[in-house]
Amino acid sequence: MNYKIALIRGDGIGPEVVEQAVLVMKAIGKKFGHTFTYEEILMGGCATDQVGKSYPDGTAERCKACDAVLLGAVGGPKWEGLSAQQRPEAALLAIRRDLGLYANLRPATLRPALTDACPLKKETAEKGIDLMMVRELTGGIYFGKRDRYDTQDRGVECTDLMAYSEKEIERIGRRAFELARLRRHKVASVDKANVLETSRLWRSVMHRLAEEYPDVAYSDVLVDNCAMQLVRDPGQFDVLVTENMFGDILSDEASMVTGSIGLLPSASIGDSAPGLYEPIHGSAPDIAGQDKANPIATILSVAMMFRYSFQLPDEATAIEAAVDGVLGEGWRTADMARMGESVVGTCQMGKLICQKL
Repeated sequence: MNYKIALIRGDGIGPEVVEQAVLVMKAIGKKFGHTFTYEEILMGGCATDQVGKSYPDGTAERCKACDAVLLGAVGGPKWEGLSAQQRPEAALLAIRRDLGLYANLRPATLRPALTDACPLKKETAEKGIDLMMVRELTGGIYFGKRDRYDTQDRGVECTDLMAYSEKEIERIGRRAFELARLRRHKVASVDKANVLETSRLWRSVMHRLAEEYPDVAYSDVLVDNCAMQLVRDPGQFDVLVTENMFGDILSDEASMVTGSIGLLPSASIGDSAPGLYEPIHGSAPDIAGQDKANPIATILSVAMMFRYSFQLPDEATAIEAAVDGVLGEGWRTADMARMGESVVGTCQMGKLICQKL
């Protein structure tokens, strides 16, 4: 099979980690008999620098002509304070909207070789952490109406509208239940139903869905309690599903219990191709071009691409096993390294994983 991949290398360390992921795809192609072609697409701060806006005209159409999108990272202090059209973050919101990517899947898995790197108690880490955060990605307060106005006695006042429809909640809820059926058959829905009307609607729709999935154990969790439980006992969770802003915050929290944010991939998918795959870390401009970045999150994002866009679980498992094999031998990039461990750069880590494949 031949697959066409849109490559958005992006800003900061993005080009470096994407390059290692491309080499891993090449190794997978050799091992399993696939070929890949690539469409280079400009997006992010680098696009602002070159063409004056972070989301150039035609970006969505070029991505839609591909089977999947691999994104390195966008953004950085260089572009803060620019107009909305020039800010890299605006490009992320735009591509999610234009590709219909309403479901963000963020696994938080403690790799076997990194148990000692987990910041939680040893007995908690040893129980294992393997959860999937399912975040609604195209609704809620990030996409709601905004307003800024003057008041007579309070100065400037701003509003951000959080809005959700039954349809939006149901489609992300179904994603969560279907994923749970492929995992450990547990769904926890995160909301703030004791305060927010949107959360009360969210909870009512999720309860209705739960009746359609009697084989999946379902529970409601208030967002503040969920934040506490993620640092007390994250191993209790299988699939966590929540709205956009809660998911943004909680998924970053969950990432830190795995030892390094440089290890965690993500997938953003909709009801049709292409899906978008990216590491959850940022562009890290302070280490860009220094061969220090950890490419594993981007490489594991490619594994998610094979699993969710191409339905090739053997290829995905092979990548994950290669990563675990390299980590099991003690190789680390600087963000993961502890005293006495072997530190390698971005390129060498990618090479070691390719060799395992």
